[in-house]
Amino acid sequence: MTLILIQFIIALIFTYIIISVIIKSRGLFPDHIVFYGPIMGIKTDNVGFFDIFQRFSRGLRAYGTLGVVITIFVSIGMVAMLIASLDMLFAMQPGPTDLHKPQNFLLIPGVNEFVPSTFAVWFAFVLTLIVHEFGHAILCRVERIKVSSMGLLLLVIPIGAFVEPDEKEVKDALPGARLRMYGAGIANNIVIGLLCFWLLTLCIGFATPTNEAVVSGVYLGYPAESAGIQTPSTILSINGEKTPTSDVVGEVLEKTKPGETITLSVQTPDGIIHDSVLTLAAWPDELGSDVESGFMGVYYHNGETVIQSIQNLFSPMGVLYLLVLPFLQDFQSEEIRIVGFEGPNLAYYEAPFPGFWQIIHIFFWAGFINLAVGLFNALPMAPLDGGLIFRDGIEKFLSYFGKERYASGLYSAVTSTVLFMLLATFFLPYLFHI
Repeated sequence: MTLILIQFIIALIFTYIIISVIIKSRGLFPDHIVFYGPIMGIKTDNVGFFDIFQRFSRGLRAYGTLGVVITIFVSIGMVAMLIASLDMLFAMQPGPTDLHKPQNFLLIPGVNEFVPSTFAVWFAFVLTLIVHEFGHAILCRVERIKVSSMGLLLLVIPIGAFVEPDEKEVKDALPGARLRMYGAGIANNIVIGLLCFWLLTLCIGFATPTNEAVVSGVYLGYPAESAGIQTPSTILSINGEKTPTSDVVGEVLEKTKPGETITLSVQTPDGIIHDSVLTLAAWPDELGSDVESGFMGVYYHNGETVIQSIQNLFSPMGVLYLLVLPFLQDFQSEEIRIVGFEGPNLAYYEAPFPGFWQIIHIFFWAGFINLAVGLFNALPMAPLDGGLIFRDGIEKFLSYFGKERYASGLYSAVTSTVLFMLLATFFLPYLFHI
């Protein structure tokens, strides 16, 4: 499968190169295709539909202003987080992990090892680009700034989208109009991201967890681990007695004693059924020193608890948890990953209708990517929207004191500092262990 995937990627790259060379050498579609180095921009000047938003100018201007306020607070928070991260790095001096691999610096599906190349991810990726750029385009027209064109950026795969406002009209616009236009993209991403996470926590309750005895983990040094019981797997019977639920398993084991041998029939996620012989142990003191029955050393998947945990994630800390979920590998996170990843744990829930998990995955990745893009774009760094807002804001602020000549130098210094901190969080672990 890996070889087929590599061959497909190579074929895709060569196809992109051939098509690009033909278009570029023959000057095909000059009004709709432009090149920025190896990047192909597919654009259209049919953007008149943005004019309909002018009738909602008052509300959208207020929304754009809110976007500027959100950007300022998020920008401050992101810089504070970078400083805290660097402080922690210097204190702990950890070695590089998979997170620090160069390909994981970019949020590109299939390239970033933590972001799978699935329909849900690509749908969310394209949606994020559209949401962001439409925010800019809509506020341009609200502020009477002409939109020349809009389009999609390709480098074999879609890597971005763009809106081209008239540069002269942007430059001549009032500072407030420019700020609202810059802030609208970030506001859209954050609002849509939070909305998708809310819908995720709302809809996940429609999944019905199984009540089967699903083994989700084993205790080290106890009979189940020694017998090689896989996780996850489903206990079907003990000594030939059927055990349809974990409660029935408990009832059967209550009749046993430590040192007793049992035959455990289990089914793995791929449908293979096999028997294992276990010699039961005594219960560990921390779990129940007064329990006299035998102990296998397993703990069970509790789907209802997982669903309740997901439903409780729409909170400030819960949203932060969802934003780091793809990078976590602990036991609890593995169970909650059903919101965004295919895996054996999905088999232990009954979907209310076909395509249910695809919708859940779209909600998760649309929330994740929109918030990630919104938060990143808020950084006070060129050429991000947060950097443009910082530039215009600092120019306006310093002009009150007749010091606007210092604005360019301050803007460059802040941009360079933020970029340095951002890169340092990725590359310092390598330098610590040279």
